[in-house]
Amino acid sequence: MRVLFVCLGNICRSPTAEGVLRHQLKEAGLAEVIEVASAGTGDWHVGNPPDSRTRRAAQLRGYDLSQQRAQQVSAADFERYDLILAMDNSNLGHLQAMRPAQAKAELDLFLRRFEGAVDEVPDPYYGGEQGFERVLDLIEDACRALVIELRGRL
Repeated sequence: MRVLFVCLGNICRSPTAEGVLRHQLKEAGLAEVIEVASAGTGDWHVGNPPDSRTRRAAQLRGYDLSQQRAQQVSAADFERYDLILAMDNSNLGHLQAMRPAQAKAELDLFLRRFEGAVDEVPDPYYGGEQGFERVLDLIEDACRALVIELRGRL
């Protein structure tokens, strides 16, 4: 099973989701059977590590994002991954537009799949530190539900 998280630049939300899900899968004993990655719809940050504020907020909660590097989503990802989860409606629209007709990947909005008050993970890039904390709160909760879903699929 392969999961890909997608946001705009792959430096804030999607690398956070990748790091959180990897951590939770390891705790659940599923890290060896579920592959997790992240990408951005844009190419501005390709090759760069996650935003320093993202890394700092994640590190304070025990998540290590230091080895991650931004990459851009490609049409091939729709064959490589089983589940592609967008952080917001704009990202989802971009993915839907580039999705090959016979793609195998299931495509959805990340938070839509789980019970919660919001559908989108807000982009914290232009805000303060509290935005990065809010993103982590949303992603941790959704990833807990995602681990349960993925376990059921295996």
